[in-house]
Amino acid sequence: MQELITCDFKQDMFFEADVDGHKIGMDASDEFGGKNKGPRPKPLILAALSGCSGMDVVSLLNKMHVSFSGLRIYVEGNLTDTAPKHYDHINVIYEISGKDLPKEEVEKAVRLSQEKYCGVIASLKQSAEVIYEIKYVEVEQGG
Repeated sequence: MQELITCDFKQDMFFEADVDGHKIGMDASDEFGGKNKGPRPKPLILAALSGCSGMDVVSLLNKMHVSFSGLRIYVEGNLTDTAPKHYDHINVIYEISGKDLPKEEVEKAVRLSQEKYCGVIASLKQSAEVIYEIKYVEVEQGG
Protein backbone atom coordinates (compact mmCIF):
# COMPACT_ATOMS: atom_id res chain seq x y z
CA MET A 1 0.00 0.00 0.00
CA GLN A 2 1.35 3.38 -0.94
CA GLU A 3 0.45 6.62 0.75
CA LEU A 4 0.78 10.11 -0.69
CA ILE A 5 0.85 13.40 1.15
CA THR A 6 1.34 16.83 -0.33
CA CYS A 7 3.25 19.62 1.35
CA ASP A 8 3.03 23.22 0.17
CA PHE A 9 5.35 26.09 0.98
CA LYS A 10 3.26 28.99 2.29
CA GLN A 11 5.64 31.75 3.47
CA ASP A 12 8.84 32.31 5.45
CA MET A 13 9.48 28.76 6.73
CA PHE A 14 5.82 27.73 7.05
CA PHE A 15 4.68 24.61 5.19
CA GLU A 16 1.26 22.99 5.13
CA ALA A 17 0.94 19.26 4.62
CA ASP A 18 -2.26 17.60 3.45
CA VAL A 19 -2.68 14.12 4.88
CA ASP A 20 -5.90 12.49 3.70
CA GLY A 21 -7.62 15.88 3.67
CA HIS A 22 -6.30 16.92 7.08
CA LYS A 23 -4.09 20.01 7.12
CA ILE A 24 -0.97 20.05 9.28
CA GLY A 25 1.05 23.24 9.53
CA MET A 26 4.78 23.12 10.22
CA ASP A 27 7.07 26.03 10.94
CA ALA A 28 10.49 26.97 12.24
CA SER A 29 11.25 29.21 15.18
CA ASP A 30 12.19 32.88 14.71
CA GLU A 31 15.83 31.85 15.09
CA PHE A 32 15.59 29.80 11.89
CA GLY A 33 13.48 32.20 9.82
CA GLY A 34 10.03 31.02 10.86
CA LYS A 35 7.22 32.54 12.89
CA ASN A 36 6.57 29.56 15.21
CA LYS A 37 3.08 29.05 13.71
CA GLY A 38 3.24 25.28 13.99
CA PRO A 39 5.30 22.38 15.27
CA ARG A 40 8.68 21.50 13.82
CA PRO A 41 8.74 18.42 11.56
CA LYS A 42 10.93 16.19 13.74
CA PRO A 43 8.70 16.32 16.85
CA LEU A 44 5.81 15.27 14.61
CA ILE A 45 7.65 11.97 14.21
CA LEU A 46 7.37 11.49 17.98
CA ALA A 47 3.70 12.48 17.84
CA ALA A 48 3.16 9.88 15.10
CA LEU A 49 4.77 7.25 17.31
CA SER A 50 2.46 8.11 20.22
CA GLY A 51 -0.65 8.06 18.06
CA CYS A 52 0.27 4.82 16.29
CA SER A 53 1.18 2.95 19.44
CA GLY A 54 -1.70 4.45 21.41
CA MET A 55 -4.22 3.25 18.84
CA ASP A 56 -2.68 -0.23 19.00
CA VAL A 57 -2.83 -0.34 22.80
CA VAL A 58 -6.44 0.91 22.98
CA SER A 59 -7.54 -1.55 20.29
CA LEU A 60 -5.80 -4.47 22.00
CA LEU A 61 -7.13 -3.58 25.45
CA ASN A 62 -10.66 -3.32 24.04
CA LYS A 63 -10.28 -6.77 22.45
CA MET A 64 -9.11 -8.10 25.83
CA HIS A 65 -12.15 -6.47 27.48
CA VAL A 66 -9.90 -4.40 29.73
CA SER A 67 -11.63 -1.34 31.14
CA PHE A 68 -9.51 1.78 31.67
CA SER A 69 -10.30 5.46 32.07
CA GLY A 70 -7.32 7.12 30.41
CA LEU A 71 -4.11 6.66 28.49
CA ARG A 72 -1.44 9.33 28.15
CA ILE A 73 1.76 8.67 26.24
CA TYR A 74 4.92 10.67 26.78
CA VAL A 75 7.63 10.38 24.12
CA GLU A 76 11.09 11.83 24.61
CA GLY A 77 13.56 11.71 21.74
CA ASN A 78 17.26 12.50 21.77
CA LEU A 79 18.54 14.22 18.62
CA THR A 80 22.09 13.63 17.45
CA ASP A 81 24.45 16.62 17.47
CA THR A 82 25.64 16.27 13.87
CA ALA A 83 23.81 16.57 10.57
CA PRO A 84 21.63 15.03 9.51
CA LYS A 85 20.21 15.34 13.02
CA HIS A 86 18.00 12.38 13.80
CA TYR A 87 16.62 10.60 16.84
CA ASP A 88 19.05 8.01 18.16
CA HIS A 89 17.29 7.26 21.45
CA ILE A 90 13.56 7.37 22.17
CA ASN A 91 11.88 6.77 25.53
CA VAL A 92 8.14 6.06 25.57
CA ILE A 93 6.14 6.20 28.79
CA TYR A 94 2.61 4.81 28.78
CA GLU A 95 0.59 6.23 31.66
CA ILE A 96 -2.64 4.28 31.97
CA SER A 97 -5.33 5.07 34.48
CA GLY A 98 -8.19 3.01 35.79
CA LYS A 99 -9.43 0.95 38.69
CA ASP A 100 -7.82 -2.43 39.40
CA LEU A 101 -6.01 -2.52 36.07
CA PRO A 102 -4.89 -6.02 35.04
CA LYS A 103 -1.15 -5.41 34.66
CA GLU A 104 -0.49 -8.59 32.68
CA GLU A 105 -2.95 -7.62 29.94
CA VAL A 106 -1.78 -3.99 29.84
CA GLU A 107 1.85 -5.11 29.54
CA LYS A 108 0.92 -7.55 26.78
CA ALA A 109 -0.90 -4.85 24.80
CA VAL A 110 2.03 -2.43 25.08
CA ARG A 111 4.58 -5.13 24.22
CA LEU A 112 2.61 -6.19 21.13
CA SER A 113 2.43 -2.59 19.95
CA GLN A 114 6.15 -2.09 20.53
CA GLU A 115 7.30 -5.37 18.99
CA LYS A 116 4.70 -6.30 16.38
CA TYR A 117 2.06 -3.78 15.36
CA CYS A 118 3.29 -0.17 15.41
CA GLY A 119 4.87 0.59 12.04
CA VAL A 120 6.17 3.94 13.23
CA ILE A 121 8.15 2.25 16.00
CA ALA A 122 9.41 -0.39 13.55
CA SER A 123 10.61 2.37 11.20
CA LEU A 124 12.32 4.33 13.97
CA LYS A 125 14.05 1.23 15.34
CA GLN A 126 16.11 1.19 12.13
CA SER A 127 18.09 4.17 13.44
CA ALA A 128 17.16 4.61 17.10
CA GLU A 129 17.00 2.66 20.32
CA VAL A 130 13.37 2.69 21.47
CA ILE A 131 12.67 1.81 25.09
CA TYR A 132 9.43 1.99 27.04
CA GLU A 133 7.90 1.81 30.48
CA ILE A 134 4.37 1.64 31.85
CA LYS A 135 3.04 3.71 34.74
CA TYR A 136 -0.25 2.92 36.41
CA VAL A 137 -2.56 5.52 37.93
CA GLU A 138 -5.22 4.05 40.19
CA VAL A 139 -8.50 5.97 40.02
CA GLU A 140 -11.90 5.40 41.55
CA GLN A 141 -14.62 3.79 39.46
CA GLY A 142 -15.97 6.23 36.89
CA GLY A 143 -12.83 8.45 37.18
